[in-house]
Amino acid sequence: MAVGIAVSSKSGQYKGRMTRLVILSCMMAAMGGVIFGYDIGISGGVTSMETFLRKFFPEVYSKMKNDKDISNYCKFDSQLLTLFTSSLYIAGLVASFFASSVTRAFGRKPSILIGGASFLTGAALGGAALNVYMLIIGRVLLGIGVGFTNQSVPLYLSEMAPSRHRGAINIGFQLSVGIGVISANLINFGSEKIEGNLGWRISLSMAAVPALILTIGAFFLPETPNSLIQSDMNHQKAKLMLQKVRGVTDVQEELDDLVKANATSKTIKDPFKNILKRKYRPQLVMAIFIPFFQQVTGINVISFYAPILFQTIGFGESASLMSAVITGLVGTSSTFISMFLVDRFGRRCLFMIGGIQMIITQMTIGGIMAVQVGDQNVVSNGYAYSILVLICLYVAGFAWSWGPLGWLVPSEIFSLEIRSAGQSITVAVNFLFTFIIAQTFLTMLCHFKSGIFFFFGGWVMIMTVFVYLFLPETRNLPMEQMYQIWREHWFWKKIVGENEENNEMYEA
Repeated sequence: MAVGIAVSSKSGQYKGRMTRLVILSCMMAAMGGVIFGYDIGISGGVTSMETFLRKFFPEVYSKMKNDKDISNYCKFDSQLLTLFTSSLYIAGLVASFFASSVTRAFGRKPSILIGGASFLTGAALGGAALNVYMLIIGRVLLGIGVGFTNQSVPLYLSEMAPSRHRGAINIGFQLSVGIGVISANLINFGSEKIEGNLGWRISLSMAAVPALILTIGAFFLPETPNSLIQSDMNHQKAKLMLQKVRGVTDVQEELDDLVKANATSKTIKDPFKNILKRKYRPQLVMAIFIPFFQQVTGINVISFYAPILFQTIGFGESASLMSAVITGLVGTSSTFISMFLVDRFGRRCLFMIGGIQMIITQMTIGGIMAVQVGDQNVVSNGYAYSILVLICLYVAGFAWSWGPLGWLVPSEIFSLEIRSAGQSITVAVNFLFTFIIAQTFLTMLCHFKSGIFFFFGGWVMIMTVFVYLFLPETRNLPMEQMYQIWREHWFWKKIVGENEENNEMYEA
């Protein structure tokens, strides 16, 4: 029996409530976020473990231990070491475009299944790695898995959720990412104490646990009503699914909008070519700029290399790993807060608050490190812990703004006919700049030193202004009616027109 929170059909809302089926389905699908977060957390931890470095990256280990003249900022500077982290994201970038075709033609569920199975295989190969090549191949398979799940899971969550609660449900993906990061950091903290090579093998292999849950669970996930109409053209089947997920029998209004959107989407033979049309210009801009901005917040400085960063400012190996656990807990708690605020106060409000918070903390961290963290000197405990607190405040700002909203907003703004293509562009841009940041950060840290925080802080200023000027509020509006916000926006209405006739003219 459907239970949950009632949703009235007013102000563009469809009838329905938050049902048990929606909650359980979305919890299972959000395991795609857990595998993504686990990998983010695990890679930074194992690359700071001496046993891992000694086996796969002996030059880095030797430089860290024996070169007394090397700068604190340059101990871990190795392109091969960063390739271990960043190779996943190039694979994910390529996979996301294949995932778009699968998601559009066969549904969201098959993409989630493929992603889980690929990630499971990559985890097994990484844990059993005998050389750096096995390690990188395992990372590529993990990347294919993340490419498929990151393309399909946010869409799945947004399409299953009632529009009034879409923000909270979709942020469940980012919450799951945080849970994955914390799990990885805790496992790293424990496995680092194990003698020999068993510790890092446990860390890498445990990625198989959430991947196995996701792969098995995908078999039991219901397909979204949107996808049933798009792939099967079975309106009755879609109506029955709508009744189940909304918990009411009167779903005709929402079904009619889905059928209409699907009819439009069927006229589109090439979604990637179609998204270039002028009437989709705002969505295309957001699909590119939002994931780009999400990566140049500098969050991957913390996500991938937190233990390395904490060692740079003077913490020991175990203390660095525990500090990464603390920042992970702060991030996950803040994401949980965002789930309760996003549908009440809106996306723009959280973007602005989080942006200002990140700017202040990054500039302060950069200032302290410029004064206190030199090339060889040891930082006092007081300043080291001050930096840790500031990093936690920075992570909290990201976790209730650009972290979850960077996935939520792109997943809810696309019309059905370009939705799969738009999400693929979002994922591809995200992975491209994740790769660039991951591959260049240790070199940037070596050359920019404390200036790295001023660099990312400057980008946060730019993106905060961008949101204020160009991103309209999407709160509470059904996805199939999202086109309205661009026609009413002070800037975008000049591009897309204020009525349907203008849109048709631009298409021509």
